[in-house]
Amino acid sequence: MLLGVALASTGATSAWGQPVSPAQQDDNANVVGVVTVPGELLRDRTPPKLDYIMPEVAGTQITVTKKTAITKLDQQPTVIDNNDRQLFNKSPGLLVTEQNTPSQFNLSYRGLGNPQESEYVLVLQDGIPIGSNWIGFPTLYYQPLPQSVREVQLLHAGNSLIYGPEPAPAVNFVMRKPTPGEPSTGYSEHVGGSHGLYSNFNALEGSKGAFEYRADFGYEGKDGWRQNSASRRLQGDLYLGWRADDSQLLSLELSGYHLGAGDPGRISYAQYRADPAVSLTPYNRDWVDRLSATGTYVRESSGGLRLEAKVWATDLTLDSRAAAALSADGAPPATTTLQHEVFRSVGVDVRVRQRWGRGNALTAGVVAYGSDDPFKQWTSPNLQIDRDDRSGLVRLDQARSTGYQAVFVENVFRFGRFHIVPSARLDHEIIRADEFVAPPSVKHPQLGIRESRWIPVFGLGLGNDFGRGNETYLNISQGWRPLRYFDVASPFSNLEPGQAPDPTKSLTFEAGVHGTPVAGLFYDVGVFWMTFRNRLETVAFADPADPTAVAVVNSGDTRHRGLEAAVSYDFLANRPGGAHLLAFGNLSLLDATFTASRLPGQVGKTPAFAPHTLLKGGLTWRKDKAYDVSLTATYVSSQYWQDSDLPGPGSPALPAKIPPYGVFDIAGDVYLTPKLRVLAGVSNIGDKRYYSRIFQSGVEPAPGRSIYAGAALGF
Repeated sequence: MLLGVALASTGATSAWGQPVSPAQQDDNANVVGVVTVPGELLRDRTPPKLDYIMPEVAGTQITVTKKTAITKLDQQPTVIDNNDRQLFNKSPGLLVTEQNTPSQFNLSYRGLGNPQESEYVLVLQDGIPIGSNWIGFPTLYYQPLPQSVREVQLLHAGNSLIYGPEPAPAVNFVMRKPTPGEPSTGYSEHVGGSHGLYSNFNALEGSKGAFEYRADFGYEGKDGWRQNSASRRLQGDLYLGWRADDSQLLSLELSGYHLGAGDPGRISYAQYRADPAVSLTPYNRDWVDRLSATGTYVRESSGGLRLEAKVWATDLTLDSRAAAALSADGAPPATTTLQHEVFRSVGVDVRVRQRWGRGNALTAGVVAYGSDDPFKQWTSPNLQIDRDDRSGLVRLDQARSTGYQAVFVENVFRFGRFHIVPSARLDHEIIRADEFVAPPSVKHPQLGIRESRWIPVFGLGLGNDFGRGNETYLNISQGWRPLRYFDVASPFSNLEPGQAPDPTKSLTFEAGVHGTPVAGLFYDVGVFWMTFRNRLETVAFADPADPTAVAVVNSGDTRHRGLEAAVSYDFLANRPGGAHLLAFGNLSLLDATFTASRLPGQVGKTPAFAPHTLLKGGLTWRKDKAYDVSLTATYVSSQYWQDSDLPGPGSPALPAKIPPYGVFDIAGDVYLTPKLRVLAGVSNIGDKRYYSRIFQSGVEPAPGRSIYAGAALGF
């Protein structure tokens, strides 16, 4: 029988007492075979560092010498009410900017770009991108319910070499799957809370012979704390797997998601100070519908060869209804705009990994992806027009599509305690857009865009195991951000025709040390230096005939450097009884600046959304099947919200910087019986008034204090 769970780092042994090489540290999520050893023995032999970082060889992926972090959701209280602060509390450097409804998700990293819709972060589910369009429109309008997620992986740099476009980082949601041989089990959770919150989550999973299955369904509804911020969200997942033998797995996954939410919009700084709950856009609304299907085949031979092949298809529909804000006397606007976007994508990802020699491993693969994405808008005098009503006046009609192909190879060479990892990837991006109707305010010629780019990226990793459970890492890696539809065919600007800009590229140096030198202690301390070249900006075009003309150009470069550190200590490590008392924290110190720019006076300024200090941490007291209580905190220092570092409009003016803020949360799961547990928590304990999202159009206040409580029953 194949070894399905790799167990070791240097000096570890297998369940049969044989040495296990470092390259055999495959993640449990990628198991094909089954280890027939008792659970206690399995836990005893699993390296402690795998509670904090990814395995050195995770299935077909090589992560040794790359900085990674993981969050195992079974080791913290249940995440309720869309609280990304708690979900990403153990993800160093990842900045969450909060809004009132879950119609989009906003993440950023190291000051690389606006967090709006996570456009500069690659977000994946089981290794498959879940953005609207991986290439032309990399926005995040879907994120799986935390109850359906087993683990959150964060790959800080080198992600462009493993996964593809976006400079850094990659966030990968590893979904829950049944354990081979597991009997049928079920789970039902029901929670109520502040602002009309009611959520439930239900799951059933198990196996029968060679077949395994999991089905779950979740619902989350709330009225929201601001006017017009009510939302309803539903998610359903189905997994079916067949193991022909211990070396093969064939599976099918189906997923459906729906969101309907009001959009309370942004308010002026004066209105925020007077009443942050107010909304001036009572008619605005967003809808998200997503269907996806993924087929996976995994085979691992006794000679160390592993094959993983995935094919997927996704249909994502985004609809919105947006009107201007109410006037000063409360009068409604005259018209509203109904927007309809569809993203129909298909992809295939085939990877192989071959172990060779003493602890070496080679990975290689190919990726192909395509998406068809029509974009339309209508204007209507009906401020509450239904999302399917097409009676309005067409104001925008574009046909858009993208293509992407890649080949990649990577190898880990081991020389005793030293290891070297060279990497290479060749990407090909294709983007097309045809414009049939443009908004009345736009005067550019009718667009017909065809752009194609080949982008090679390379990487090199160096590492050294030393002492007891310690390892140094050095990673030098290139990355890139693809051209988007709006970069080459924005329907909202008077774009001057001309050569399309080059993709934005990054070069990252990251060095550090991590390890588990004593029982209960994990640490990871590293420094980084990143250059971000060919940033894209919209600048005025010197055209006397059209003073409104603009162009999207490569305007300049930025440099991002700093320190990231994480530490966790279990005060009850190795104590009898199975209880844990963990203190944990992570710190990001960032110095980012413009080093070159076509914009006058820009050099030396700090990019937007690049806080100098990002600090997260907490204290967790838990015992399996007994209790799990966490007090967590997030602190974000002040940050500019636009690259100009200038205040915004209004009276009083929007301050140039988002003020610093610190937020505390507490959450707990307590078992009353082995099958019944209660859930409770308070988010934003101190009812801190703050904002982390701000635009020229105003402030979007962050949620205040909320409380929830409920129960969950296993069967």
